[in-house]
Amino acid sequence: MVIPLYTLYYILKFNDMSAIEKLLRDINQAFAMVDTEFIVKHVTNDIKWTIVGDTVIKGKEAFIKSLEEMDGPGDMTLEVNNILINGNSAAVDGEIIAFPDTGKKKKYAFCDIYKISDEKTPRIKEMISYLIDITKIKNQKF
Repeated sequence: MVIPLYTLYYILKFNDMSAIEKLLRDINQAFAMVDTEFIVKHVTNDIKWTIVGDTVIKGKEAFIKSLEEMDGPGDMTLEVNNILINGNSAAVDGEIIAFPDTGKKKKYAFCDIYKISDEKTPRIKEMISYLIDITKIKNQKF
């Protein structure tokens, strides 16, 4: 098996890919728990977050403001199905079940694409988020 040089570089740089995988698992869990403090500590100052079909957020201050707007009452659970890592790019997909103030369960499928910084401790530099409401789809696991 031949390992591409860019993959080998990141394996050596971060000791192994588990540092990036752990970051992605923790970031996704922090979003589900609305742990704004944790999320903000793990993004770069020039973070760019594209929420497809909605908005583009640029810079840490705008990012923090958008997180604060998301913060609201209601429980949420998150299930990560896949984490794919290639160099400093990664993708995570899964499902979110939310119980907003209305009390009606909402279910979403998500896919987030990440660019990871080249720092000693990896942080999120860019996110592209896709979110699809699948509440009305019965008994289907994605």
